[in-house]
Formats: sequence, C-alpha cells, structure tokens
Amino acid sequence: MSTSQIYIALSITTLAILAVLFFVVKKAPQKKLTPLAGMAFGFVLAGIIFSDDRLIGYILMGIGVLLAVIDIFRQRRKAIR
Repeated sequence: MSTSQIYIALSITTLAILAVLFFVVKKAPQKKLTPLAGMAFGFVLAGIIFSDDRLIGYILMGIGVLLAVIDIFRQRRKAIR
C-alpha cells in the first residue's frame, strides 16, 4: 500500500470509530449558546470569509476570540455565584 492509501484508510477508520461513538454515547444536556458567544462565532466566521485581505481577516478573528474569552469569564463568574 502506498502512503496516500494508508492515510485514506486511517481517515476512514477514524471517521467510522467517531460515528459509532457518536451514536453509542449518551447525549448530555446541551447548553444554549449565549448571545456573546454567538457574536464571537460570527466574527470568527467573518474573519475566515474575509481572509483574502489578511488585516481585516485577522482583526475580525481577534475580535471573535476576545469576545469568546470575555464570555468564558462571564460564564465562570456566574457559576461561582
């Protein structure tokens, strides 16, 4: 087998294992996405979409990461109280 065939076989095997685990493992209750986390996700996606102009792409991704970190700290502070 060539190297590319080995990579393909490993990828298919990994995806099959993940699919089995996805259906076997019990689902935990899902948490809703906060508005701040949604905005962060949107900024990161916009940064990826507008990555042709690197400066704008990096600025948008940076804003998204910053908003995500702020959301993490706000959620952690709520959990402590």
